[in-house]
Amino acid sequence: MAVEQTDYPIWSIKQKTTGSKEFMDKAKTVMPGGVTANIKYFEPHPIVMKQGNGSKIIDVDGNEYIDYLMSYGSLITGHGHENVKAAMMNQMEKDGTWLFGTPHGLEVEMGERLKHYFPSMERVRYTNSGTEATLLSLRLAAAHTGKHKIAKFEGHYHGGYDQMLLSINPPVEEAGREEAPEAVPESKGMHPSHQQQTLVLPFNDLKACEALLRKHQHEIGAVMLEPVQGGIIPAELSFLQGLKKLTENLGMVLIFDEVKTGFRTGLGGAQQTYGVEPDLTTLGKVIGAGFPIGVVGGKKEIMMQSAPDTGADVFDSSQSKHASAYDVLFHSGTYNGHPMILAAGLAVMDELEEKMEQVLGKTEKLKQGIDRIFSAYGVKGGTIGIGSIFSVLLTEKENIRNYRDLQSTNLALKKEIDYRLLEKGIYTKPMSRYSLSTAHKDEDIEQTLDAYEQVISRVFGGSPFHRM
Repeated sequence: MAVEQTDYPIWSIKQKTTGSKEFMDKAKTVMPGGVTANIKYFEPHPIVMKQGNGSKIIDVDGNEYIDYLMSYGSLITGHGHENVKAAMMNQMEKDGTWLFGTPHGLEVEMGERLKHYFPSMERVRYTNSGTEATLLSLRLAAAHTGKHKIAKFEGHYHGGYDQMLLSINPPVEEAGREEAPEAVPESKGMHPSHQQQTLVLPFNDLKACEALLRKHQHEIGAVMLEPVQGGIIPAELSFLQGLKKLTENLGMVLIFDEVKTGFRTGLGGAQQTYGVEPDLTTLGKVIGAGFPIGVVGGKKEIMMQSAPDTGADVFDSSQSKHASAYDVLFHSGTYNGHPMILAAGLAVMDELEEKMEQVLGKTEKLKQGIDRIFSAYGVKGGTIGIGSIFSVLLTEKENIRNYRDLQSTNLALKKEIDYRLLEKGIYTKPMSRYSLSTAHKDEDIEQTLDAYEQVISRVFGGSPFHRM
């Protein structure tokens, strides 16, 4: 079936968002490229928002969108949830301040709650982002094992720092053999040594991983992965089970980066879904209710590497006469465990305990509706993902298992469809995944499916083979 080729959606978005263009022109005089994070940019220009409420956002031109980006999955209760706002205000009024700079009760309350949902997290430490959490987890692993090289998986993102900013979205022709990927830098300014210090592994290929990890077993202290790659490509159960046994045998710390999947595949994250517990877990996004937060948690013996009462502190060598700062893993941050953010996060957890199944049900309703539309119009592809996050792919492959499979899909056509949906008020940054929330209503799902059918009909032409 022929696919219509036109620049219509780009042209239409330009026409509808002249205010965003004017804003971005001004923003470029203040910030490089007009943005404070590269991920916020897309052509012809980012759409600048001025208001959000529930499942909707409104741009500076007054256009309303159903929001499926939800701040890259952070806002699982939607925009401006009243209980979250109330929890923050109550914290400030009750405590009289929004920052102590000392230990406080909410740190323990949140920690106990996390340990309930994630039993593998025997002890926890707070950070200010998921990126900081993954960075701390690597330091903990190195301190525990004495081995400083790390292993990550091709196509997996763990933060924008040099040690992990490798082979996230590499050109396939530069990425090496599928069973032994090359470490490809993803940014200017990175020191070349990181390509030698970071081993890249193929996702969902246990045999190849075993060969690579055994070859480097005396150097690698940590293996980190997203148990659901990019929040959309699930690990195979046998792969996770085998990887856990392998890392145990080789004396490596297994780290699940659940920044995306925590409280989105379920209350206990992907590790609950799979029944596989890692040594360390990193969390972020959902648990901060849209505010900056990260958490590292895991086995007591590993986490206790950071306990300050066992030695000196980098800022105060008088704390111990028996150990220097070098004997203790340093981790600090003025805003770690911010009371206002922890209060907001606890309010989100309260909401999810009541409505998690509702969110998962609406996600399935939307996914099944999109799949039916694709089937009805004879379009090869459909939805992929578990929990309340998913993506839509155009492909004849029945099983997408890793980065190379993802690159073989029709990415140009996906971008075309994403732009056409954006023009119709269905918002997610083109090429991004969908994240649902407790704020999405049945009418949002119906409106989205109606937009999908219009777009698929326009792009592929004709009528559905059968009515749904």
